[in-house]
This record gives sequence, C-alpha cells and structure tokens, in this order.
Amino acid sequence: MPDATAEPDTAAGRAAAEETSALSHPAVDPDATAGYGDHPDQVIDFYAPRGAGGPGGPVPVVVVLHGGSWRAPYDRRHVSPFADFLAHRGFAVASVEYRRGAQEGPGGGSGGAGGSGGAGSAEGGPVAGRWPDTFADVAAALDALPALVRRHLPGADPRRTVLTGHSAGGHLALWAAARHLLPADAAWRLDRPAPLRGVVALAPIADLEVARELRVCGGAALELLGGEEHFEERRPYVDPALLLPTGIATTLVQGRADVDVPQAVAEAYADAAAKAGEVVGLTLLEDVGHFPLIDPAADACAVVAEEIAQLAW
Repeated sequence: MPDATAEPDTAAGRAAAEETSALSHPAVDPDATAGYGDHPDQVIDFYAPRGAGGPGGPVPVVVVLHGGSWRAPYDRRHVSPFADFLAHRGFAVASVEYRRGAQEGPGGGSGGAGGSGGAGSAEGGPVAGRWPDTFADVAAALDALPALVRRHLPGADPRRTVLTGHSAGGHLALWAAARHLLPADAAWRLDRPAPLRGVVALAPIADLEVARELRVCGGAALELLGGEEHFEERRPYVDPALLLPTGIATTLVQGRADVDVPQAVAEAYADAAAKAGEVVGLTLLEDVGHFPLIDPAADACAVVAEEIAQLAW
C-alpha cells in the first residue's frame, strides 16, 4: 500500500529501485543442503560461518525464512545473498524452504479442511500459501533443525538459535516462536516454548487481520487462510498477533517507507504484544522500504545483522 505521506510516483519508484537492487545479487550456493521431508521443497540450505563475528567458541545459528507472499514463484534462492551476508558476519545459517503457492495440478496436494484456497489468487497469480502444508513444513523444519545443524554445521551451537524472516517469512518466524501457544488441537503445537534465543522479524506480515484490511501483497493474508470462508476459523492457529505473549525475545525491524508491508502492520503486532504484557522491540528505519532489509548492499542489512547479534551472542 503506498505511503500516504509521499508522492505516489516517488514512493513507487524508490520501492522498485530497492527491489531491483536486492534481487540483483547472484544467488549464492550453500555449503550443504539437507531434506527434512520427502517433498522437493522440504529442504534446508546451510551456510558455514565465514568470519569471526562474536567472542569465540561455538557460533550461533540463524534460521532464515524467506518471504515472497507465501507464493510459489519466490523461493529461498532470492535470500541466498542475505544468508551469505550473515555467514560472513560469523553466523552459521540455515535457510529453510517450504511449500508455497498453488496446488500441484488440479485438485492436487494436501489442502486440509476446505482446501488451500484454489490454484490462483484473486489477483490472477499464484495463490498465497498452502493450507496446511506451509505451516506443517515450517514446524517440521524447525523440529529437525538441531540434528541437521550438528551434522552439517560443525562448530555451530543449535542451543543458540535466532529465527529471522522477511515479509511473509517474518510472519512464519513469529508464528514458529509461538507454537506453544497454539490451540490445544493444533497439530503443530509444542508443549513448551521452542529453545530459541530470539526472533528478528523483518517487515513481517505480523498481524493477519490488519494485513487483510490493508490488502497487503494483493490480499495474500486472506488467501493464505483459504479465503473469507475460512479466515476467522483458521486465524487463531496462524496469526502471530493472537499468539502472545511468547516469552521469547522478539525484535521487529521495519522501514518507515515500506509500501509493500506498511509500518502499521508491525505496529499492530507490537501493540498486541504490549496488551498481552510483553515488550517487543520495534526498530524503525527512516527512508527505508521493504527490500533493503535483505539487501547486502544496503545499510539497513547491517542494522539487521546487529539486531540478530544482540540476541544471538
């Protein structure tokens, strides 16, 4: 949604330039890739630390959940330069892929109760997310992660894990940290908080109700839950703004000039946390839009790395 305080052409032009910059970096191949399931999208890329970023000893693990409106065309490759950037900051990095977008062919895939919302979005493109597969994958990946880290990232300490995610991935990071607060009948529920050092959510779609009202990313939040028919029924299972307080240190990093996921979405989550008795950090960056947060060429990306370091070390 355009920033009402800026000239539309200026805001749109800046956003386009930022996106071009962030997506212009060549993809960086991981040091290893491992599966956490049988589907081709159920994989994690691992990046070993490239430099000394902390006080020595076993290094923290940063789990990256990519964005892209939960839609199929956007996969983990577009955040591989960001993952490599974090590895050069001394972190061990695990970049998670998960199932997104439309079903596999007409009527295919695991749609759960009520299906996944169809094979295309209201905007004519791929649908946002797959119900319940997207959430099942993120839960399974994180459950499998400690053993996979020990195998593929020697020298990393899975007990010092920070989740980060951008946009839709920021939503998934906040959700993953709140699995112990899910309704009792949720298949993804944990009986205790996940052993995380914290969450750093980058321009997250953190409040699905506000995102629906603002039609963030072309109504992606509504599509993710299967449309109007299922939105209210499914929201308690997947909306981070309803799953508070987590008891896990959480920071949101948000560009004030973001026209893709407006600042109001992050503020709504921070307000919900405050009402639940939890303080959530909210770092607002002036003259920064949506994509600089994952662009190694942007100053905002260094801010993100520092926010992660404050929780990880």
